Amino acid sequence: MNEQTEKLGYRLLTGPDDKAFCERVSQALKDGYELYGSPSITFNGERNIVAQAVILKK
Repeated sequence: MNEQTEKLGYRLLTGPDDKAFCERVSQALKDGYELYGSPSITFNGERNIVAQAVILKK
């Protein structure tokens, strides 16, 4: 793998609490990541924003 395609050991996925966010988390799991810790949620005055950390499986 080159520098641009090398997978990071840790990623923090963030975004609005919607289908697209769930799809991003699902894709990360398919790509070999596993959930790390609990998800977080906050309200930015307009919508819910969520975050989920993922790490590469060893």
